Amino acid sequence: MRSTKRHPLVWLVALLAAVGLLGAACGSDDDSSSGSSTPPGTSASGGEIDYEALSGTLSGSGATFPSAFYEEAIAEFQDVASDLEVLYNAVGSGQGKKDLGSQITQWAGSDSLVAEKDMGMFTRPFLYIPTVAAPITISFNVSGLDELDLSPDTVAGIFMGEITTWDAPEIEADNPDADLPSTAITVAVRSDGSGTTNNFSKYLKAASPSVFTLEAGDTVAWPKAQAGNGNSGVAQIVSQTDGAIGYVDLSDANATDLDQASIKNKDGEFVAPTLEGATAALEGAEVKADLTYNPLNAAGESAYPITAPTYVLVYTTYSDQATVDNVTGWLTYLLTDAQDLAEGVDFAKLPTTLQEKAMAQVAKITVG
Repeated sequence: MRSTKRHPLVWLVALLAAVGLLGAACGSDDDSSSGSSTPPGTSASGGEIDYEALSGTLSGSGATFPSAFYEEAIAEFQDVASDLEVLYNAVGSGQGKKDLGSQITQWAGSDSLVAEKDMGMFTRPFLYIPTVAAPITISFNVSGLDELDLSPDTVAGIFMGEITTWDAPEIEADNPDADLPSTAITVAVRSDGSGTTNNFSKYLKAASPSVFTLEAGDTVAWPKAQAGNGNSGVAQIVSQTDGAIGYVDLSDANATDLDQASIKNKDGEFVAPTLEGATAALEGAEVKADLTYNPLNAAGESAYPITAPTYVLVYTTYSDQATVDNVTGWLTYLLTDAQDLAEGVDFAKLPTTLQEKAMAQVAKITVG
C-alpha cells in the first residue's frame, strides 16, 4: 500500500479520540507518555509532516530479523520522500547498537535490549521505538518429514546437544504417529551477535529452565552447532543439510521454503509459527514505560510461544533540525503507513495502542 504525500487532518480527530483507550490493550502498565500520543502523520512538534521536504541521507544498521520489513518500507518511503535516502545495513542487532553508539548511524534496528554493561557505548540518552513483531521459527530439514511437533524441553534438549538423533525418545513422545529416521541432528545457530538469538535463548530460559542451563543473550555458547551469519545464514545451513534444525525468523524461513515445527505453548497447545499466533502472543504482553515488552512464552491457547518484538533505537537529541525532521519523518512512516506492509513480508503489525505510544515516543526527539 503506497502512502499519500501528506496525511489529512482527519487523523488528528480519530487518533485523539482513541487516546483514552491506551491502557486497554497490550497489557500496558502506567506510562507517562500514555496521554500525549502524537497522531500518525504529524511531526514531533505536532504539525503535519511534509515528506517531500525531507532531504539528505539517514543511515541505519542492525538486526537481520526485521530487514525484510525495513527494506519494503524504505522502497515505499522513497515514493513519498524522494529526496531523503534511507539506508539499512542488516549486520545483526549487536553491531547495530555499536554503530549507533559510535554515531556511525542515526538509527539502529535491534530485537534485543541494550545490556547494562553496554550502556556506556551511548553518548546520550536513547529511545526504544517498537515497530513490528514476528515468530521465530524452529525450521528443520529431515528427509521424509514435513510436519513436526516440539515441546519446550525437546527444543532445549536439541539445542543443548543432549538430543542427537531424530528418532530420540523425546522427539518420538512429541510425535507418536510420525515415522522418524535415525538421522543425526545438525544444530544451526547464529555466528553474529543477534537479537534473534537473544529472544530464542530467553524463550528457552523461560519455557525450559531445567534443560536450558546456558546464559541467554545476543551470543550463546551453544555446545554443538554449526554457525551462520544472520537469519539467512542459519536458513542456508538448514536448507542444505539433511537432519538440520535451526532458529530462523518467519520471513527468511518462508523465503527459503523451510519446514517449520509447531511448538507447544504455555497452554499445552502445539501452535504453528503464523502471524495470527504472533498477534495472539502480543495481546497478553505487558508494555513497560520505555515501550519494551516481552511476548515470549505468552499465555493463550492460540499464542505462538516464540514471538519476538523488534525495535528501532534512536537518540533523544540530534545536533540539527534537519536530522530531527528526517528521523521523525522516517519513524512516523514506519509506525503509520508502513504497518500495512508488514503482513506482506511476514510480520505482525503493532496493536493500535502500542502504535500510539510509539508515536508519543517519537515526539520526544528534539535538537540538543
